[in-house]
Amino acid sequence: MKKALIIGAGGFVGGYLAECLQNEFDMEVHATKLPNTETQEDLSFLEGRIYGLDILNKEDIVDLLYTVRPDYIIHLAAQSSVSVAWKRPSLTIDVNIKGSVNLMDAVRELYYKPRVLLVGSGEEYGHILEGETPISEDTKLRPGNIYAATKACQNMIGTIYSKAYDMEIMLIRAFNHVGPGQSPIFVVSDFCKQVAEIEKGLREPVMYVGNLAARRDFTDVRDVARAYGLLLLNGRAGETYNVGSGSAVEIRAILDMIIGMSTADIEVKVDPNKIRPVDVPVIEADITKINRETGWKPSIPLRQTIEEILNYWREQIGGKSDE
Repeated sequence: MKKALIIGAGGFVGGYLAECLQNEFDMEVHATKLPNTETQEDLSFLEGRIYGLDILNKEDIVDLLYTVRPDYIIHLAAQSSVSVAWKRPSLTIDVNIKGSVNLMDAVRELYYKPRVLLVGSGEEYGHILEGETPISEDTKLRPGNIYAATKACQNMIGTIYSKAYDMEIMLIRAFNHVGPGQSPIFVVSDFCKQVAEIEKGLREPVMYVGNLAARRDFTDVRDVARAYGLLLLNGRAGETYNVGSGSAVEIRAILDMIIGMSTADIEVKVDPNKIRPVDVPVIEADITKINRETGWKPSIPLRQTIEEILNYWREQIGGKSDE
């Protein structure tokens, strides 16, 4: 049985990916998280195969790789919030750039060549010009925020490592992915949590929102996990792949969908604190390349995902779920 090591499995995607690789791809899954921290998702099914790791300590990465000897490595560890990146740019640079270089250097020292996925973001494309949507992997990068810049840098360095050192590295630009259990610092989960709290009477019936005109490409996290698995098996070294739905949706439409699922009478107000210093109007993926090379395309409808996120928050706060 092939072994997969998920670096940074303590976040939102980690649990979904571990379960997908184990159940759908028949892999023995190992995972890391930051030492002395709780995982966001339930990883109890990996008992005995979860390791504390700080990716800023390269020697610890080397030791772990020799312990596990993975066939596949998926690098999820990142400071992944755009809003946090504006507030803590140095931390974001350290984790997203220095951490990924530490991992690549550790892999380079091995006596064999595991296949590695470096997970980046659709935010790397940044300011999209007219006629550039949907965005292909060859589109010029114009990062519009600090998080995006760090991920663009990771992608460029990963591409160089793959070619210069003959490493099996595949690069991913993952667009917005959503699902039950995601932190409310992200927009869809934030909206659903607010609605669930309103339904429970825990807050006034007012939704506080940021920029509703932005259009984003949303994919269910379970579809994203399946894409990563297929790229581990079929991706080409040194190549970058978009992972998204292929369709941009206005944030306002997301909000309307969520409010429409609630029986509460809700007012919408703009919160200046939720407006980013710089925002990109439209982000939409061209997923032709990954579909052509792996056969992957998303299968879970956005409405189903949103309903499941809303019900997740209803359960979390003890609210009722409309059946």
